[in-house]
Amino acid sequence: MMTRDLRRARNGAILTFVLGGLLCGSMTVRLPAFSDKLGLSESSVGLTLLVWGLGALVTMQSMRRVMTRFGSRSVLRVGAPLCAATLVLVALAPSFPALLVAAGLFGLAFGALDVAMNAQGSTVERAHGRPLMNGMHAGWCVGAMGAGVIGSAAIAAGLSVTAHLTLVALAALPVLVAVSRSYLPDPAPAAEAGRSGTRHRMPPVVYLLGVIAFCAFMVEGTIADWNGLYLRGTLGAPEAVAALGYPVFEAGMLLARLAGDRIRARFGARGMVVFSGLSTAATFAVVITVPSAPVAVAAMFFVGLSVATVSPVAMSLAGDATRNPGPAIAQTGAMGYAGLLLGPVVIGLLSDLASLRVALGTAVALGVLIALAARFLPRYGTAAPAPARASEHGLTVAA
Repeated sequence: MMTRDLRRARNGAILTFVLGGLLCGSMTVRLPAFSDKLGLSESSVGLTLLVWGLGALVTMQSMRRVMTRFGSRSVLRVGAPLCAATLVLVALAPSFPALLVAAGLFGLAFGALDVAMNAQGSTVERAHGRPLMNGMHAGWCVGAMGAGVIGSAAIAAGLSVTAHLTLVALAALPVLVAVSRSYLPDPAPAAEAGRSGTRHRMPPVVYLLGVIAFCAFMVEGTIADWNGLYLRGTLGAPEAVAALGYPVFEAGMLLARLAGDRIRARFGARGMVVFSGLSTAATFAVVITVPSAPVAVAAMFFVGLSVATVSPVAMSLAGDATRNPGPAIAQTGAMGYAGLLLGPVVIGLLSDLASLRVALGTAVALGVLIALAARFLPRYGTAAPAPARASEHGLTVAA
């Protein structure tokens, strides 16, 4: 039977994902309010998001050495509270230049949080000896959806964007500090490698998983940024119907991630990713070929079901590819996040050259690419995480 410490570590990791989704989603929800407050154009809002994303990507790309030296627990204890603190800076920004600086700092802190919480999730998986990463990413979905609900309530109550984001950040900050006591230390070899300064070449499978994560994140970014415009502009849906596309997609994501760990334990990660890629391609093909907006919205639910488990499984497998999960997850995460940033840009360029419907066909090709890349994953190590010795984490397991 698992000890109380192991259960506490799992719950702490899930809560960290929830709070990460809440912090990130809160800023996104109030972007229109920033536009009104500071008189921003659409291009200025887009630049703010780009600066935030580039900040996160810079941190993710530089985290390999940091994670090797300090481990996920130490990075989370600094990065998670910093993420909340920098959201306050975003909330208080008095001008567009100040907002860009604050968004960049928030992105830098978020990049550290994202890599470290995934590495902590991998460490918790190893301690439990079974798949858990999908459930943790479901926590992210809960946090992001909660940000939407809280944001809607704040808008209805007439709360300013400054007050709203400051309150969210100040509420999350002490929780993030308190939950840090539940984090597990990374396996002992990580600390030894960091002290010795030894540099280990990353296994090729980590880069393959990065390609898979890139494709999955690009599909997610495409839905997030372009589904409303496609439903309204191409299919002629009313604004109220067009607004349903993304939350319906997120609902599919949440449901798949809640069930994803059990599915992986039963069928294995390799087969699961292959099926997810093919079903992503098939369901997205329905989205871009049907003439009816309600049918397209319904199909987005199944796109969410299909693609949701790909990135969590890629992170989990990357963490399981080396003795120290942190650097491998940092590399896979950086490659994946590049897809989230580049996806909307590529779709925009292709839609200018052809049409938005044709451009969205890129997501169908990405689903096929996920399935093809997954065929090259090794069969070993893809069914479930190998259980770590309890002594590696300073824990005991009761009989």
